[in-house]
Amino acid sequence: MRMTLRQLAVFVAVAQEGTVTRASDAVRLTQSAASMALADLEDALGAPLFDRLGKRLQLNDLGRFLLPQALEILGRCEAFEQAAQGELQTIDLRLGATLTISDYLMPDLMADFLKFQPQAQLQLQVGNTRQIIEAVSQFQLDLGLIEGSCHLPQLQAFPWRDDELAVCCAPQHPLAQLNRPLDLSDFQQIDWILREEGSGTREVFDNVMLKDLPNAKLRLTLGHNEAILKVVAGGLGVACVSRLAIEPLANEGQLVILHTPFWTLKRPLFMLVHRQKYKGPGLKAFMEFCRANNQ
Repeated sequence: MRMTLRQLAVFVAVAQEGTVTRASDAVRLTQSAASMALADLEDALGAPLFDRLGKRLQLNDLGRFLLPQALEILGRCEAFEQAAQGELQTIDLRLGATLTISDYLMPDLMADFLKFQPQAQLQLQVGNTRQIIEAVSQFQLDLGLIEGSCHLPQLQAFPWRDDELAVCCAPQHPLAQLNRPLDLSDFQQIDWILREEGSGTREVFDNVMLKDLPNAKLRLTLGHNEAILKVVAGGLGVACVSRLAIEPLANEGQLVILHTPFWTLKRPLFMLVHRQKYKGPGLKAFMEFCRANNQ
C-alpha cells in the first residue's frame, strides 16, 4: 500500500475543517484535487475515514484512530525537511485560551514570545474551558490554556500558574456598606451575576461556593467577565471572577473586593495538549516559555 503526504494533509484538513471545500483552501489545492486525494487514500486503506452528512464530513471510528498518527507523520516530515535544509523549525502555532487568560495574560505573553522568536506565527482562539478542551481534543488547537479542570484521558494537563477569584460588588451595594466582617449568612439572599456553565470561573463557584449557598439566586448569567463587571459596577448584584479582571475597576473606585476568608478561591491554570500530538520544537519552545513566565 502506498500513500502520499498530500493525501495525509488532505485527510487532516478535512478532519479539522469539516468540509472538502474549506480543507482545499487550507492545503491550497483545488476542491477536485482535494476530493481525489481523499478518495485515493480511502481506496488505498480499503475503508472510509468519514461519515458523509450532506456536504459535511465527520470522522468515523477509523478516522479518529488514524488522525493522531497522520498529524505526527506530517509534523515529523516538516521537521525533517527543515533540518535537511539547515533551517530552524518554523513556529506556526494554533493556540486557544479561556476568556480570563486571553484578556489579561495572553497579550503580554504572546508579545514577549514574539520578541524572543520574531519569526513565529501565532493564532489565538478564545472560548470557555469546555470549548477549548473540545478544540484540543479534536486537534483543532496545538495548545490550550484553560482555567478549569480537564478529565479527558486523551489530553494532558500541565500546571502553568495560579489564579485567584474574588467576590466583588459596587461601592453602594449593601454588602460594601457593612461595618463588620462578612459571614456566610450575608450571601444567602443576594443576587449573583455569574459566568456561564462550562467556564472555569463558574466551575469554581459551583464547586466551592454553591455548597454553602444551595439556594443562591442566580440573577444573570453572562459569557464575558467585562460584561459581568459592568453590570455589577452599575449596582446590580455581586460577582465572583478573577482578581485580574476586577482589580483595574477596583483601583478606579468602581468596584469593591469583598473579604471572604471562608472561601478558598485560588485555582490552578493549565496548559493542555493532546497525548498523541507530535510536539515539535516550536510547540515545546512556547510551552517552555510559558513555564518560565508563570508569574
